[in-house]
Amino acid sequence: MALSACILAAGKAPANASNKLRIDLTDAGVSVLEAPQESDASILLFKHWDSELAATLHVAGARQMLAICCEPGELAADAMWEVLAAGASDLLLWRNGEAILPQVLARLERWQNVAQLMSSDRIRACLVGQSAPWLHILQSLVEVAAFTDSPVLITGETGTGKDLLAQTVHRLHGGLGPLTVVDCTTLSPELAGSELFGHERGAFTGAYSARDGAFAAANGGVLFLDEVGELPLPLQAQLLRVIQEQQYRRVGSNDWHPTRFRLVCATNRDLEAEVERGTFRADLYYRIAAWRCRTPPLRERQGDILPLVQHFLRQLSGHDVDLDPAVRQYLLTRSYPGNVRDLRQTVARIWHRHIGPGPLTIGDVPAEDRPPGGASCWPDAAFLSAIGRAVDLGVNLARIGQAATDTAIQLVLQQEGDNNQRAALRLGVTDRTLQLRRKARIAPA
Repeated sequence: MALSACILAAGKAPANASNKLRIDLTDAGVSVLEAPQESDASILLFKHWDSELAATLHVAGARQMLAICCEPGELAADAMWEVLAAGASDLLLWRNGEAILPQVLARLERWQNVAQLMSSDRIRACLVGQSAPWLHILQSLVEVAAFTDSPVLITGETGTGKDLLAQTVHRLHGGLGPLTVVDCTTLSPELAGSELFGHERGAFTGAYSARDGAFAAANGGVLFLDEVGELPLPLQAQLLRVIQEQQYRRVGSNDWHPTRFRLVCATNRDLEAEVERGTFRADLYYRIAAWRCRTPPLRERQGDILPLVQHFLRQLSGHDVDLDPAVRQYLLTRSYPGNVRDLRQTVARIWHRHIGPGPLTIGDVPAEDRPPGGASCWPDAAFLSAIGRAVDLGVNLARIGQAATDTAIQLVLQQEGDNNQRAALRLGVTDRTLQLRRKARIAPA
C-alpha cells in the first residue's frame, strides 16, 4: 500500500520548506493529501510554538502527526515536550541544508505498518475498543511486539485484559514458537523449581520420570509470567539468572540447557513500590520492564462499554442483539469494580435471563444488579456532591455550567480518540459547534 500524508504549514512556516518537502515526498512515491484524514498521517511544519499551534494539532484529527520545526534554534526544550503533549507523535528539527526526507519516510512507513496491524483480524477480533486510552496502549503494544524483541511488563487492575495483551504479543512475535503461561500465584515454594526448570527422574520423592518445565516449553516462543509480583525472592533470583544467561538446569541435574524466549510479565501490583520496600528485586524489575504498559480500567474507557457489550453478546448468542435505551443507559452508568471481566459477567447474567427474540429489556437485568430503589442512574451522588462543593465554595451558576461543559467535552474527546465528529454526535451538537467550543476553551486570555 502506497504511503500517504497531508502537509500542514502553521503560522509563518517557510513556504519553500513546505514546497520542498511536498516535492520530495511526491518523488518518493508518497501521496500528498490536500486535507488531513483521520486514518492517514499528517505533517505539521512550524517555526514558533504557541497555543494556536496546539489548537491546530488538536483539530487536525490525524491518527499520527509528525511535527517539524523549521527554526530549531528558537524552540526551547520545554516547548518540545509541549508539542508531544498537544498530540504530536514525534518531533523533528529541520536545520538548513539537512536532508530530512529519510527520517520522514521512516516514520510514515512505520506508522502505516502499525495501522495495518491494528486493523487486521488477529487484532480486531479479540481486542475490542476505540477509546483514546485503549488505542494509545494498543498502538504502542503492537509496535513493540512486532518490531522489537524487548521484554514487556503489563500492569493494571484485575480484569483489564492483561492476558489478552500478552496473547497479542505472542501473535505478533516473529517466531512461531508456543505461548507458555505460568500463573505465579499457583507456584508453591516446594514445586516452583520443577514447574519452571523441570526435573530429572528421582530428583525428589514422587519424581518417577523426567519432566520439562516452563523454560524448556517456552524455548523459541513467548513465556508469559502472569502475576509476576507474587514470585518469592529466591525464585526472583533464579529467574534473573535464566534471563541473563539464557540457560537453565533441571532440578536434580548438573547439565545446562539453552533456552531463548521472549518474556512477557503481568501484575496488578506496583512493582516500583515493591522494589522500594525490598520485596521485589530491582535488577529483575529493570530486566522485565524494558517496555511497560498500563491497561486502563474500564472507568477510563467509557466509550468502549457498548462495543464490548455487543462483542460479548455476539459470543453468547452468535448474532447482534439490540438493547432497550434503559438497558443501554444502565450498562453505561453502572460501576465495574472488576473492569472488563465484571462487564462480561454482567452481560452474561442479563443474557441468560433473556427470553425469545427482541432487544434486551430492563426485566432481563437480575434483581441484585438493578439500581437501588429503581432510581435513575444519573445524576448520581458523585455528581451532586461535586455541584454541592462548587456551591459551597461560592462558584456562580455560569462558572459551574462552563466547567461542566468543558469537562464533558474533554472527557468525550478523550474517549473518542480526539475524533471531533464522533464526539459531537455523543454530545448532541454539530461538528462546527464543538470545534468552536474547543477553540474558545484553549484560546489565550
